[in-house]
Amino acid sequence: MSGRRLRIQHRTGYRYASDVVSSFNEVRMTPLDDDGQVLISHELRVEPRAAVLVYTDYWGAKVESFDTHEPHDVLEVVATSTVDTAGGHPRAQGVSWQELAGEKVLDRWCEYLRPSSYVDDALADDRRYDLVGQLRRERQPSDAVNLCNEMVRGHIAYAAGSTDVSTTASEAWSAGSGVCQDFTHAMLSLLRSAGIPARYVSGYLHVEEEAPGETVRGESHAWVEVWNGGWEGLDPTNDRVVGGAHVLVARGRDYADVPPLKGIYAGGASQGLGVDVEITQLRR
Repeated sequence: MSGRRLRIQHRTGYRYASDVVSSFNEVRMTPLDDDGQVLISHELRVEPRAAVLVYTDYWGAKVESFDTHEPHDVLEVVATSTVDTAGGHPRAQGVSWQELAGEKVLDRWCEYLRPSSYVDDALADDRRYDLVGQLRRERQPSDAVNLCNEMVRGHIAYAAGSTDVSTTASEAWSAGSGVCQDFTHAMLSLLRSAGIPARYVSGYLHVEEEAPGETVRGESHAWVEVWNGGWEGLDPTNDRVVGGAHVLVARGRDYADVPPLKGIYAGGASQGLGVDVEITQLRR
């Protein structure tokens, strides 16, 4: 698979019921310059204007942090980036169940083996307990990953608006519907409970086929990376491996580690401005 040159414009923010006098915010919208992906340019525009501090968080994401102390009733954030995507993950060497249970793996990837804010322990849920057992009976962990993908896609139907950003893996499984975040959380829950290190990835997704000049409108996207002697990407929402159409932004245990915009403020109630993402393939 070959990579693509993509231009991404991500617009979001908040509208407040009354003037906000102070707000402190973090933005995770910068595509990573990593794993074969090359960041060509990135610009963040904030209204009201504010000085932006850039740092790398614990999970390796680029964070743009800012605070503003002038009264405002609308906060708008627009991130514009151009990136050359990677052609996809190389296949990992593969490991055995015995290797996954070894102290070296358990210690190194412990944070991707435990429950987290949105990813529960599937073994504690009667509806998924037997599914974890099925995964563990597969010959190799790679076989279990493929089966897990089938399980999640067979149980959860894609339905925009049926869940929200606070929906957990357990709630998405109960609902039987959701969006990319829910597919990802559900798969992480099963994989980690089976002893397979797995992490949440956020980013963007262009169309599957090459489409120079075509602009796709949407939102942020999410998928799974699984450790199988090396990290491999899998997009359970679309039942495909991660390739040139995917733009990597951030990784973490779950959505709580990678929200595109989060913050605190002093003032009236807030309402999201919504999310508008435009992705255009450029000619190289």
